[in-house]
Amino acid sequence: MKNLKTAIYFSISLFSIFILSSCENDGDSDDTVGNWVESSDFEGDKRSNAVSFVIGQIAYVGTGYNGTEDEYYNDFWAYDYNLQFWRRVADFPGAPRTAAVAFSIDGIGYVGTGYDGDDELTDFYSYDPDTDSWTQISDFAGEKRRDATAFAVAGNGYVGTGYDGSSFKDFWQYDPSNDHWEQIPSLGGGKRRRSISFVIGDKAYVGTGDDNGAYEFDFWEFDPSLLPDFPWTKKLDLDDDDDYSIARSEAVAFTVDGLGYVATGSNSSNLSSIWEYNPGSDVWTEMTALEGASRSDAVAFVINNEAFIATGKNGATYFDDLWRFQPLAELDEDD
Repeated sequence: MKNLKTAIYFSISLFSIFILSSCENDGDSDDTVGNWVESSDFEGDKRSNAVSFVIGQIAYVGTGYNGTEDEYYNDFWAYDYNLQFWRRVADFPGAPRTAAVAFSIDGIGYVGTGYDGDDELTDFYSYDPDTDSWTQISDFAGEKRRDATAFAVAGNGYVGTGYDGSSFKDFWQYDPSNDHWEQIPSLGGGKRRRSISFVIGDKAYVGTGDDNGAYEFDFWEFDPSLLPDFPWTKKLDLDDDDDYSIARSEAVAFTVDGLGYVATGSNSSNLSSIWEYNPGSDVWTEMTALEGASRSDAVAFVINNEAFIATGKNGATYFDDLWRFQPLAELDEDD
C-alpha cells in the first residue's frame, strides 16, 4: 500500500509539473522580439496606397487615396529623421493617383504607374531633392497597371507584377543612365497584385500578394548578376499550414541590418503582424506586432537602420500615424 501511495503521489507530482511547465512554455512561446514607438504623425491628409522612398536621412511620402470619390493625392512630404518633423515639398506633377510604385537610385527618387480614378497609368517621374523638382522620364514600357511592386538594386530600378483588369507577373528594368526600360525574365510562380519586395545586399526578394481570389504563398529571390539568364530562385514558401502565417496582400516590406521584414496587410481581415526573414537560413521569425491599429495599404521606409510604418487603412478608417520599429529591443508597452 505504501508503494502504491508513493507511486500515485509521484505521478500526481509529475502531472502538476507538466501542467505548470506547459503553461510557462505557452507564455514563452508568445514572447516576441521588437518594440514599436509612436512617432511624429504624417502631416498630410490621412490616406492609403501612398508611395515612399528614402534619400539620405530624409524619407519622402506622397500620392494615395482617402476613400472619398475623386480624392486622389499628388502632394509630397519629407520626413527629417534628425529633426523628426515633416515638411511639404514640391507636388508630384503627374495626375493624382493611388497604388503607384517608387524607388530611389543615387540620390534621386522615382515614382510612376498607379490609378487615377479612371484608368491605370504608365507615366514616370524623377525627383531631385537638391532642387526640389520633378522631371518626367520615359513612360514605363510594360502595360499600364496599378498595385505593382518595385525596388532598386545594383544601380537599376525594377517594376513588376500588378493589375489592370487581370494580374501580371512580368518584370522590367529601368536604367537611369540612359532613361531606358527593358523587359527581363518574368517572376517565377503565379501572377499577382499587391505584393511586396525588399532588398538585402545585392539581391531582392518578392512575394505575397493575391490573384484569382487567393493569396500567393511562393517567395522568390532576384539576383541581377544572373541576367540575361533567369534571375529568380524559389525560396521557402510563405505557408500558413505549419509554422508560418505570412501570406497576405496589401502589406509593406523593408530591410534592417541585413534582414527582411513583411508587416501589416490583409488576409481575410486586416493584420498587425510582422515577420522577419533571414536570407542566410531562409527562415522566418515572428516579431512583435505593430502596436498601432491593424491596417493594409500602408507605407514603410528605413533610415539609419530604423524602420517606420505610416498611413494605411482599416475598412473605412484611414490613418496618418507614424510608428518606429526597433527590431532588437524588448517590447515596452509604455513608450
